[in-house]
Amino acid sequence: METEAAHRAIAASVACLMPRARAELAELVAFRSVADPVRFPGNDCDAAADWLAATLRAEGFEDVALLDTPDGSRSVYGSLPGPPASPTVLLCAHYDVLPPLDESAWNTPPFTLTRRADGRWYGRGAADCKGGIVMHLLALRALRASGCLPVNVKLLVGGSQKRGTGGLERYARAHPELLAADAVVIGATGNVRAGLPTVTSSVRGAVLARVTVEPPGNTPDRAPAGYPGPYSADRHIPDTFRTAHVPETPDTPDALASLLRTLASLHDREGNTVVDGLDGRGRWRGAPYPRRRFRRDAEVLYGVRLLGSDAIADRLWARPSVTVAGLDCPPPGSGRSARALLCLHVPPGTDTGTAAGLLAAHLESHAPWGARIRCDIVGETQPFGADTTSPVYAAMAEAMRQAYGQEMRVTGLGGPVPLCDTVAELCPRAEILLIGLAEPEARVHTDNESVDPRELERMSVTEALFLWRLRSRRRPSRPCSPARTVPLRPVP
Repeated sequence: METEAAHRAIAASVACLMPRARAELAELVAFRSVADPVRFPGNDCDAAADWLAATLRAEGFEDVALLDTPDGSRSVYGSLPGPPASPTVLLCAHYDVLPPLDESAWNTPPFTLTRRADGRWYGRGAADCKGGIVMHLLALRALRASGCLPVNVKLLVGGSQKRGTGGLERYARAHPELLAADAVVIGATGNVRAGLPTVTSSVRGAVLARVTVEPPGNTPDRAPAGYPGPYSADRHIPDTFRTAHVPETPDTPDALASLLRTLASLHDREGNTVVDGLDGRGRWRGAPYPRRRFRRDAEVLYGVRLLGSDAIADRLWARPSVTVAGLDCPPPGSGRSARALLCLHVPPGTDTGTAAGLLAAHLESHAPWGARIRCDIVGETQPFGADTTSPVYAAMAEAMRQAYGQEMRVTGLGGPVPLCDTVAELCPRAEILLIGLAEPEARVHTDNESVDPRELERMSVTEALFLWRLRSRRRPSRPCSPARTVPLRPVP
């Protein structure tokens, strides 16, 4: 087919398949596959994986398997062989979702896909990332309806991405052939705005650190005897707070006060992140992110000042930032440690191991009053930066231009995508592209998450055109991987 004929055929096929796509997305959203086994039983996660495996089998996928990963989650794998010597493309997504938070804040039930008057489809995971799964299926169905699959395809859907326990990533390191491909499309991001086609080319890495400030007493579970201050306060304070038990001038440092003072050193007066020795002057080389649009996208209240002194895009995508992700406050008089969980994001070009060491050194050097502080690194994910001048990116740019009638935007992502780090490590020659349905109006990670069905349709057309454009690329003489892999648990 010529390019325009291919576009027309693919677009027509996707349009015809949209009712089926909505029905399948409704089935997926109905699974309460929340990445929290304590609050949500794992039955729905298993049911979602089983549903997807059965769907792939019905589609004619080969080697369909449920992969038991080290964190107890299950990933789903399948393959579709294309013409001999054609490239191998790995399509990725995840079926696990975040909790719905306060269900009373939802205008419609979070686990019932609901079409509202604005035309959007609402439900947890509609955009992130069950909608991404449906996007992959739509693109492949449209291509096969046109008469051929131009490349070898591997589809891999994780089950613990939101849990952050790295089950799929650890499994892949033990089975490196699983991720190997010539191009990898991760369907977990989105356009900068609905109707503006976007590829995410830069992803910040992350360091997760647990910071502990020990109490000033001789033992960790007992207050120092004979000293006034919060450690001599009554352990059983009634509802009416008795200020007489909290002197105005304590003689010993408070573990919590020491921790808060230390954490405050991580930002300057303007709110810029400051970690001694870590470069905070990076510049984003892509399109800017206007402050007014950021305030609207982030739903910042009127009158609230934004942190930092430079461009939004620089701070989001090209510089480090520190977030306090959790705080453990000991009760007065308990003599217990105060703890905080920190997440340090670092841009491409910064090694997370080096950043972790600098963070620990900074915290130790800024501990006040001789407080005893300990910094334990509990997790690291390397940043990722793509070569946007590669032929694979050129193919995606052409596909987006056809599907949307607009030029492709290139943007960054402030948080990590662990699978990028793993693919880059195990298959360094693979080109990685991040696309998806999570544009700002989708409200992913919060209440009333939704997907614009027009975005689902256009992005499915985009992905199909992208795969079709790769047909003329021959697999390298030393391919990155075989098109197929031997899974752990084939589905009977």
